[in-house]
Amino acid sequence: MINRQELLQLIERNARISEAELAVMIGSDEKSVAEELCILHEENVILGYAAIINWDKTERESVTALIEIRITPQRNKGFDQIAAQLYRYTQVTSCYLMSGGFDLMVIIEDSTLREVASFIAEKVAPIEGVISTSTHFILKKYKGNGIVFDVKKSDDRETVVL
Repeated sequence: MINRQELLQLIERNARISEAELAVMIGSDEKSVAEELCILHEENVILGYAAIINWDKTERESVTALIEIRITPQRNKGFDQIAAQLYRYTQVTSCYLMSGGFDLMVIIEDSTLREVASFIAEKVAPIEGVISTSTHFILKKYKGNGIVFDVKKSDDRETVVL
């Protein structure tokens, strides 16, 4: 019997790992791993695979913004309908229902600050039920999805004088 949690944790850390390597790591055979991965896809447990890219090392210009949104839940629909309106936009990379001082956290990526501002003014603010927004811009990424973005190699050796 394959330990699903262990299998999922391994592919979450490295989606490029082969079925043969996974089999060795969890103490199973390659065929069983392949079958389990198929089942996990069919059950929508595994939704996709993604590469984590350090866009700062490329020519692509982009701005990432975190938008806190306070809303009035709609009768019989709660927060879901407004969230669905938002996550359909291509700029939206993530959308979460939150506890605390605001209701939704929407993360968007666009090419300029002006486009982010335009998105908020034209797409988010006019939605019925949106009370307020607060936008935060990411200035530098240090770590994302468990990956450190810019590891500086340092020489921690000390000089010894005789």
